[in-house]
Order: sequence, then structure tokens, then C-alpha cells
Amino acid sequence: MSLAWRTSKRVLPLDERPLVMGILNVTPDSFSDGGEYFSVEASLLRAEKMIADGADIIDVGGESTRPGSSRVDASEEIRRTAPVIRAIAERFPIPLSIDTSRSETAAAAIDAGAEIINDISGLRFDARIADIAIKTGCGLVLMHSRGSFETMHSQEPLPDMISEVISGLRHSINLARSRGAEDRQVALDVGLGFGKTFEQNLELIAKLDKIVSAFPSFPFLIGASRKSFIGKILNGAPVDERLYGSLAAAMACVERGARIIRVHDVKDSVAALSILNAINAFGSDGSVEEVN
Repeated sequence: MSLAWRTSKRVLPLDERPLVMGILNVTPDSFSDGGEYFSVEASLLRAEKMIADGADIIDVGGESTRPGSSRVDASEEIRRTAPVIRAIAERFPIPLSIDTSRSETAAAAIDAGAEIINDISGLRFDARIADIAIKTGCGLVLMHSRGSFETMHSQEPLPDMISEVISGLRHSINLARSRGAEDRQVALDVGLGFGKTFEQNLELIAKLDKIVSAFPSFPFLIGASRKSFIGKILNGAPVDERLYGSLAAAMACVERGARIIRVHDVKDSVAALSILNAINAFGSDGSVEEVN
């Protein structure tokens, strides 16, 4: 089945190759790069670098979702993200996503030039996000998570996380549909690192193809980049030493059906995808098809 993802400004084809979504955190306390791109000027430079490195989408976030983080006011989240989105949109034609679970922030970001809403709560925190998606036609990422904002990283693990993720994603899809969203606007995310044990994160990657097959009409976005489970595998490697593990996890996800990978390290991820695409494009006649 051919897959494409519709945003408010374009249709993103997903059959030829997976897309790379670059992460741009404009927060003082992100687990990976908090404070590094907190100004509009620094964010613009970072966006320009990610675009040069091959990013297909840039995901802008103004509220850290790391374990132990606290919510900020919607007004502060908007103050952080809207000027950055506006500045990037005015300068570059790349699709922009707003990483938020608040409808007020989503609306401000769309007004500033974003065309995708990336909701870690899968509409659980604020179902009005679906109304904005319907009104504007923007893309909508629905991620699996459990609990409130404050407790989603400390949920008691469930015994069958595969079934739980499938059930949770179905609930989010049905909620979006009930408010009028079209399936072609929606992408899904299993929520690696959000309320899953170390073993369950690995199981979700290993069995991602099973989850993908349960939702054949929807593209899957996966964010494994620099996650804690990678650090644990690498003998406690700190965040800035998880690149190779992140690449391996992302490629494993792509091999099992992910069509968008959300990453901190765009250039390295694009390079890894190029190798994977070249291998997968190798023709039976012994020739290599041209790949991007």
C-alpha cells in the first residue's frame, strides 16, 4: 500500500525513502540539548545546519518532556516556540512541526508557519488539538503514552506492552476521527521511553513490524535518538555518547516499517539511511539503483 502524509501545505511521500525529522528544542532544560538553541538566532542557525545536513522536517519543542520535568505555562511555551517557527518559516520552505500537547500552543505555532502537530499525549491531554488539525488541515502525530504529564515516565509497566500500544493508538485514532480528522493527516508513534521498561523499549523495536501491520493506512514516526535505554545498553553512556546506538536503533526501526525517524543528529542519520537504502535497492541483476 502506498503511503503519504498530508500536512496543511503539502503531501509528504513516504514510499521512496524514510523521512528525517530533526529535533530543535528551544528549552532551557531538555535532557539532550537544553538551552543550546534557546534564542531565535541560535535556532535559525541550527535549523539552517539541519537543512544542509538533509533534514526533511524540523520539529520545534518548547517544553521538555524528559523524566522529572515540570510543565511550563502555555504562554511561556508559545513565547519560546512561535518566534522561532515564524523565523524559520520566513526563511526556509522546510515543513515545520510543533512538539506540544496543548491546543493553545499548537494554534499559535500553526499561525506562525508550522504545518504539523506532534502530540506526545495522543490527544489525551487536550483533544482540542484534533480540532485545530481539522480546521487547518495540518499533519498530526499521535504518540502512545500513559499517565499525566508529570507521571508518564513513572507508570507501572504493563505485562503486554505491544497490546497496550496497539490499543492506545487505536483509541487516539478513534478520538481524532470522532472530531473529524482524516486518516491521511495522521502519523503514529509508539512512544519509546515513555512509561516503558528497558526490556519493553527493546521489544517495541524488535516487534515494530507487528504494530505497523495493525495500522496499514498510517505512517509510523519513531524517536529513539539518545534515549536512556540506549545509554543503558552502552554501559551507562551519557547523552552525548549515544550517537552510534541511536543510529542502530533508528535503522532497526526503519527495517521494521518506520517511515519517519525523529533525530538529534541529522547528518549522521541521513548517512546511515543512505547506506541502508542503497543495500535495500540492490537489484537482482547485480546493479545498484540510484538512491537519494
